[in-house]
Amino acid sequence: MPRTEQICDAGEIGERLKALPGWSHRDGAIRRAYSTDGWAHTLMVVNAIGFTCEAADHHPDLAVSWSRVEVALNTHSARGITARDFETAAAIERTVAWRPAASDALTGPAKPLVQ
Repeated sequence: MPRTEQICDAGEIGERLKALPGWSHRDGAIRRAYSTDGWAHTLMVVNAIGFTCEAADHHPDLAVSWSRVEVALNTHSARGITARDFETAAAIERTVAWRPAASDALTGPAKPLVQ
């Protein structure tokens, strides 16, 4: 049976975006652009987003260029922005912005994958 999802109104969208720095609401979607250091990092970011969204069974629109990835999320089946979009955006943020803590044995790359 298909899910029935509640579309968020403008006030709720604004409130929820406060928890997602860098994300905005435009043209019927919540959006975020990530800058990278170049093509190799862009591909890693796209693959991380792809993995995260496939695992969540919720899929964004992506615009990919040499040093930039733009993400647009809305719930196509609901024809609007729902809680699924905000949860997916938060999962994307955790994935692409993750860096080891200073106390970890892992060091991470010299530069973060996204700015």
